[in-house]
Amino acid sequence: MPTVRLAAHVRPGAARPGVGGSHNGAVVVRVAARAEGGRANTAVVAEVARALHVPRSAVRIASGATSRRKVVEVVAADEDGAAAVAAGWARLAAAAD
Repeated sequence: MPTVRLAAHVRPGAARPGVGGSHNGAVVVRVAARAEGGRANTAVVAEVARALHVPRSAVRIASGATSRRKVVEVVAADEDGAAAVAAGWARLAAAAD
């Protein structure tokens, strides 16, 4: 199964959770959870999965667990799915914040 690695910039404690916009080449992921006890990381996985229309089980944080800058991996079912994930992420990067 192909894996897509995506750069994310996390904004914990956001009033409006969501995914969109960019910050230094990474897509901004806003989560309501604070960065305490891994709650923000769990929320990041959920927001990315929701935004890309994939199951949560297909998303994991590959690096940056204690940083705002993270690399998120999404496992796709096939090459077409991987291309759709990459295109969706690019669309989110271009979206207004």
